[in-house]
Amino acid sequence: MHQIIRPICLLLLLTLALNWKTSAQEAMVPSFEEILSLHRPGTPMISPDGRNIAYTVTRTDWSKNGYNTEIWLAKGEATPFQLTNSPDGSSSDPQWSPDGKWIAFLRKHGDHSQIHVIRPDGGEARAMTNADRDIQDFEWSPDGKRFAIRMQQPESKTDKERKERFGAYEVDDAEYRRSWLYIVDFQPDMPLNTDLPCYDEKDESAQSWDCLEWPEIDALIDSVDYTISGYKWSPQGDKIVFNHQPDPLINSFFDSDISILDVASKEVSSLVKNPSADFFADWSPDGKAVLYESSLDNRTSNYYKNGNLFKIPVGGGKPVRLAADFDEEFNGYTWTESGILATAWQKTYRPIYRIDPATGKVQKLGNTPRQIYGFTATKKGDQIAFSGEADDHLNEIYRTGTTAFRPQAITDFTSQIADWKIAQSEVISWKSKDGATIEGVLHKPQDYDPSKKYPLLVVIHGGPTGIDRPSPVPSSIYPILHWLDKGALVLRPNYRGSAGYGEAFRSLNVRNLGVGDAWDVLSGVDHLVNQGLIDTSRMGAMGWSQGGYISAFLTTNTHRFKAISVGAGISNWMTYYVNTDIHPFTRQYLEATPWQDEEIYKKTSPMTNINNATTPTLIQHGEFDRRVPIANAYELLQGLRDVGVEAKLIVYKGFGHGISKPKERLAAAWHNWQWFNKYLWGEEVKLPIEAKE
Repeated sequence: MHQIIRPICLLLLLTLALNWKTSAQEAMVPSFEEILSLHRPGTPMISPDGRNIAYTVTRTDWSKNGYNTEIWLAKGEATPFQLTNSPDGSSSDPQWSPDGKWIAFLRKHGDHSQIHVIRPDGGEARAMTNADRDIQDFEWSPDGKRFAIRMQQPESKTDKERKERFGAYEVDDAEYRRSWLYIVDFQPDMPLNTDLPCYDEKDESAQSWDCLEWPEIDALIDSVDYTISGYKWSPQGDKIVFNHQPDPLINSFFDSDISILDVASKEVSSLVKNPSADFFADWSPDGKAVLYESSLDNRTSNYYKNGNLFKIPVGGGKPVRLAADFDEEFNGYTWTESGILATAWQKTYRPIYRIDPATGKVQKLGNTPRQIYGFTATKKGDQIAFSGEADDHLNEIYRTGTTAFRPQAITDFTSQIADWKIAQSEVISWKSKDGATIEGVLHKPQDYDPSKKYPLLVVIHGGPTGIDRPSPVPSSIYPILHWLDKGALVLRPNYRGSAGYGEAFRSLNVRNLGVGDAWDVLSGVDHLVNQGLIDTSRMGAMGWSQGGYISAFLTTNTHRFKAISVGAGISNWMTYYVNTDIHPFTRQYLEATPWQDEEIYKKTSPMTNINNATTPTLIQHGEFDRRVPIANAYELLQGLRDVGVEAKLIVYKGFGHGISKPKERLAAAWHNWQWFNKYLWGEEVKLPIEAKE
């Protein structure tokens, strides 16, 4: 029987971090802190021989209000162990040397991020570079003797003098530093620069000798009028393919092209140059062709339409299209001797596929577990390692052969939630107002009783090309597990525009943003009502980013919810358009600027119907959000106040579009817990520090 938490006890239990058990046998409700403290793995890197797997693990550091990432290693069938320990920061981006004898990674050394190496058998890691700037990323050469590295151009003397004389200011879309390409030798046996003193001149007591020096970093491509956004060595090590665009500004990706660098001569030749975005994916194993994605000449709808996959000879020639009949976006292309591997969403599944480079045909290798994320493969393509998540399991690291796809987990992060009350997930579907089929994830309490009617919380994902899927711990800033335990249902709709349902579905909210999205949410509510599951007098809705926009649209266009939370949401498309850092997004989805079609901006803006608003609304926003500038939050807040609707704005200081630190994420979770408990359950919940007063 469900345990009732009475208001007088609620505060005490929450102050004790909600870490209670109803009996010795029953699972417990985790605290907000415990959810935010879950250890999570990153993309695994499989060794060249396929035997060993390196991967990162990220942990929460509450004392520093941040996160620490370290590298772990699984050797053969042995239990994985932590390989690195970085007291002053994190270790990231592990890469095996081609001979499998070293693991290189990035870690702060002095003031900047540098390449470090460590033996797989353990021991102390040591720095291999001493660059005067952060190394953004790197890649081993195929012979293991060098690293290609990418760094930003140094701050110019003029910029330094300007700051000294005039202080800090910025000219919009004109202040940036490009990233260029460099090379440095790998010298694992070099002496430490502290092994011997160095003297400038010979004296009576000492012989002069040269000071020990770090390996010299040589420029491959710098002082050019473009920025490099990605690169990869050819299998033979004589060439590097790279993406480049005029500058690193976010909207310049439309002008991304692909070129080839001859490493010996440093000569650059253009390979792919279409009117819209081109991005290389990988080399063919023989080094004779390059795989790439392109929007071709599409600069007006590539935010929501599928990209096009091609292969092209390195010397140039006619591109050959691959996977032309596949109706979704691939991710993580890896061209192996047995074919091209990639993942793609298929509704709430994310299988791994093999693309035949000769015929372009696509074959699914497997979709167990339900979602397969980052992966790496051996050159032959016979062994892969990946991270994946199942309905009732956290993200784990798996390994499998590709001929017989039988993934085996090598980690056990799910043990962290072994005694938790986790979300019970069910994928449901319904028809929207215009007949479109919409899917969503419905979470039910563990003691669900089909004869009862439950309060409903609707949690809406961002994007719009995001996707919700079954998960045991669905969110950190929306306390879903706690609402389930409190006796509510939680619906997470994959509204029109979501990934995984094909290009036509992603296009359904073009010139229909907000309007069609609201159809999908409200028809999902009606579906549950028609099944007799919902107490319609106690319903709430919330979301972040695009989910926040849809929540704001619901605030001003329906009276069905008792409370709504708008996280980093758009309130007025015109305000958004002139303030955001991605103007093309709005032009593509609304197919016009505000000056060309004011009516479509009004139709899709929550503020248009502000006079109809009646729903108490919590607004959460980052202080320095450039994606959805905070002007949207203040506009919605003032509009709601002007029409007499209770509204509250919480600004998370120092943050942009997302809340990236654990303490502020904890605050956001509490704020949502307070807001919805007040309006759906009639409870006045105080923060723990307020309870002590």
